[in-house]
Amino acid sequence: MRGPAWPVTALLLGYPLWWALGFGGLSVVVLAVPMAVILWRRRPVRVPPGFGLWVLLIACYLLSGLMLDEMPPGTYGEFGAGRLVGYGMRLALYVSALVLVLYLGNLTERELPQLRLVRMLGVLFLTAVAGGLLGVVAPGFSFTSPLELVLPDWIGGHPFVQNLIHPTAGQTQKVLGHGLPRPEAPFEWANAWGGNLSVLLIWFVVGWWVYGSRRRKVLAVAMVAVAAVPIVYSLNRGLWIALGLAALYLVLRVGGRTRTTLCAGAAVAALAFALSPLAPLVLQRLDSPHSNDIRAFTVSATVEAARHSPVIGYGNTRRALGSHRSITTGKTAWCPGCGHPPLGSDGQLWLLLISQGFTGAVLYAAFFAGAIRRHWADRSPIGLAGVLVMCLVLFYMLIYDGLVTPLSLYAISFALLWRNPS
Repeated sequence: MRGPAWPVTALLLGYPLWWALGFGGLSVVVLAVPMAVILWRRRPVRVPPGFGLWVLLIACYLLSGLMLDEMPPGTYGEFGAGRLVGYGMRLALYVSALVLVLYLGNLTERELPQLRLVRMLGVLFLTAVAGGLLGVVAPGFSFTSPLELVLPDWIGGHPFVQNLIHPTAGQTQKVLGHGLPRPEAPFEWANAWGGNLSVLLIWFVVGWWVYGSRRRKVLAVAMVAVAAVPIVYSLNRGLWIALGLAALYLVLRVGGRTRTTLCAGAAVAALAFALSPLAPLVLQRLDSPHSNDIRAFTVSATVEAARHSPVIGYGNTRRALGSHRSITTGKTAWCPGCGHPPLGSDGQLWLLLISQGFTGAVLYAAFFAGAIRRHWADRSPIGLAGVLVMCLVLFYMLIYDGLVTPLSLYAISFALLWRNPS
């Protein structure tokens, strides 16, 4: 906690405490303030390639605020404090991600070694695994955070804010027709847990296996095996697909003995999993497309709404009239399955379309795609891992929101690529 790297240490190693206090994913917003102050004192500030794209993304989001009181056809709701709160929080997160990238990129290797940063992400992976196990064993565990106690109801009671400030271990959902736990601790919801775990797993392998001692490698194998339990119980098909894509990426990009070892390890792991009691649960989930109809309705309604403000969007999400089951809006005593999640809640791409239009979606994708293009030739472990994370960012755009905690991990991964010697 000493030296200029202390905000990064506080963010990654102190994340469980932030979560318990109710800040969780918002901790990056808090720590972006001292980061910005330190950057100001260290002028001039280096900026990464693609910096202008993210600045334009923020500028366009500011402009989209002009549409907060507008309602596209097929949606309902009134302009109020809740919409302003959601808009303000997302804006703060986009700005904080930029500050985080600049801060990491302007720290020297002596101030914050690359391997130390990678291993701090590995520690957060261990935290996520512990939270996942808690979500499997005690999905109903939750408590009122200190932040929740002090916030006024008109802020803390907003559903988006409530998810961020109220610590919960997991969700019990009837994905397979009966209640099953889906872990989410220490993040804001189950899908965020899945996406974050895949990113943290990549950096855990780099820091604790590739650059690890024999003892670290044994620990790494053991922890990945333990992580398989909450990974399966998450019932998260997006996470499972991402892990498969990551394995395929590595097989294609590495060669020689490393590829042979990787394939052999994957075959052993696949065989061990197939013989474990977890395998039937995966097969049941693949046979139960629980959310396909919901996602199809939300995505089509989002695209239709975005067509009415294609350049700057509407600044925030909106509620669709009806659902995939009924034209009725909202839950009632006679129709408990009616109603629908907000438009833009099924992936970062759809969130950008409704909130910032097609312009925002293009800028966001171009920022991360540019990182892939620039660093594709980097075959170092950090280079390969960083490019893999950037590829997963583009994949996850289709199914997961990039906010709240995922964006911080994406920013750190981008900064690791930027800092890596070419």
